[in-house]
Amino acid sequence: MITTEELKQLIISELEDLNFSFDEKGNLIPPDSKDKAAIRRLHHPAQQAELKKSQSWIKHALPRYQHFFANGNEIIPNAIKPRLVQVTLGWHSDLFRLARYLWSLPYSFGFGRRLRYLVLDDANNKLIGIFGLQSPPIHFPVRDKLFKYPEGAKTALVNQTMDIFTLGAIPPYNRLLGGKLIALAAVSNEVRRDYYIKYSDRKTEMEERLLPAHLVALTTTSAFGRSSIYNRLKYKEQLVAESLGYTEGYGNFHLQRLYPVFKEYLETEGVSTQGGYGTGPRRTWQLIRKTLDSVDLSSDLLKHGVKREAFLFRLVSNLEDYMESNAQTPDYFDYPFNDLAQYWKERWLIARAERVDGWHQWDSKEIVERLILNEPIN
Repeated sequence: MITTEELKQLIISELEDLNFSFDEKGNLIPPDSKDKAAIRRLHHPAQQAELKKSQSWIKHALPRYQHFFANGNEIIPNAIKPRLVQVTLGWHSDLFRLARYLWSLPYSFGFGRRLRYLVLDDANNKLIGIFGLQSPPIHFPVRDKLFKYPEGAKTALVNQTMDIFTLGAIPPYNRLLGGKLIALAAVSNEVRRDYYIKYSDRKTEMEERLLPAHLVALTTTSAFGRSSIYNRLKYKEQLVAESLGYTEGYGNFHLQRLYPVFKEYLETEGVSTQGGYGTGPRRTWQLIRKTLDSVDLSSDLLKHGVKREAFLFRLVSNLEDYMESNAQTPDYFDYPFNDLAQYWKERWLIARAERVDGWHQWDSKEIVERLILNEPIN
């Protein structure tokens, strides 16, 4: 059983290992938040720990789904035919999970209301990319400054939006700007219709209210500062991803690897860490704050300093009026997935494929090398 002083020193050592430092008053000094490589290194320990924990499942699943990962020579840019697939079957979920482990960020299942998607290439039956939507944060300052919510209505209105918790393209489609295709897919008519079908008769867990099943907007934050996928993302003349500025740099990802230790410690201190309603980002944040308080460390350690660019995806033209309850009916943009995919091919794919080298030589065996760990994690 770890003591309070041992846990305190473990937290300090973890932060120092991630290249954080402390000033003479004990305040946390983050690494350079503009250095994307440095930010990736911050996430690496937690991402590798998640991989290690899931090795048994990965080694079982990967042989069954490896054929979905393309070699460069299996892709003919002009022939690419994207298809949007909602994750509803077991093999969909397995393939989504495998692909998500390729990200530099630790794996997340998402929280609350969820929709997950694969984007496949019907030309060769390979996986282009994935994205997942989850319940939005109720408190999100860069979003909330846009609207004047009626008193008492904020939660109901915000819950008619969703947050993109994961999104990206799989190699070598990522080198062909496949990430922009996946981002466009997230705003498609098909996604908001799936949302309506799935949630039109479902009540909220906390208040047992039946909310309108209108999906009127999406939000997300970039993983590594300024986003190359979302910036200047348009469909024809319509801006799809609207930059809202940057987050304040608070979070717990830099302490995530120690979270199991925190829970065990809190249980020995008589603090319940059980799930139920509220399990998710807020619950994790609360338990980590309790741990920091218990070991006499400032909650300011949760200010990691990595400021992420935030984006708003409007699905309706009258978003302000709707969120301020001046409009009862959302006026949806018309974004058919096939039209979005064709626009992506003409606007980005063809020129990129001709201009950039290297994607032809991609060997999908590199997927195996990324997912299968041969060395123990210290």
